[in-house]
Amino acid sequence: MKKVALFIPCFIDSIYPNVALATQKILTDLGFDVSYPTDQTCCGQPLYNSGFKDEAKELADRFYEIFKDYDYIVAPSASCISMVKVHYKDLLDLKKFEELSKKSFEICEFLHDEVKLKNLEVSFPHSISLHRSCHGLRELNLSTASELNLPYQDKVTNLLKQVKDIEILPMKMDEECCGFGGTFSINEPQLSISMAKDKLKNFKDSKADYFVGYDNSCMMHLKSVSDYDKSKIRYLHVVEILAGMAI
Repeated sequence: MKKVALFIPCFIDSIYPNVALATQKILTDLGFDVSYPTDQTCCGQPLYNSGFKDEAKELADRFYEIFKDYDYIVAPSASCISMVKVHYKDLLDLKKFEELSKKSFEICEFLHDEVKLKNLEVSFPHSISLHRSCHGLRELNLSTASELNLPYQDKVTNLLKQVKDIEILPMKMDEECCGFGGTFSINEPQLSISMAKDKLKNFKDSKADYFVGYDNSCMMHLKSVSDYDKSKIRYLHVVEILAGMAI
């Protein structure tokens, strides 16, 4: 039996534990031997993006030691997995980087590309509109970004179409950044909030019941702006739907 390690990013562990539980549930239901290494810490993305490369390297080395003995590393976060799969090449020696990169997956990427999931016995009788986050779109190719000029594919939508009773509604400019960008939202708060408001308007125009994404960092940013404006928008991570755990 393949051993899967859950990599649960900091903000999911602290703010969105149901997303972690949904990830664990769907993997266990598929028959994987799922473990959660309790000594895991941040992958180092905030430090790396802020220019603290030496400190980020310490966390990358620690990440390797914690996860090296597992067959797969799966996380419900495109941005954190892209840190491991793409940016760890700047922090680890080539052998360690390649070892981690080839077995690290965002949950939708794993279900679509490795498991090749075809049948989901879950129902979600609501309409959704999907936000395609930057890291998943442009670094993990969960969807084929229009500027890449490749045949279009959308792995996340392919999975969601297996959910019974769901209605997937288009959202205008769904490939646009929500404005979070990690430290970008701190360094450029006015621009960040403006971008979020554009995204939220496009969601409202879609008339969907739920705003769905595959990166809770984006959802966290958008929710903070919509809550401030007293907009009653309901948010879900896609894995909550796929696991049959959506409210």
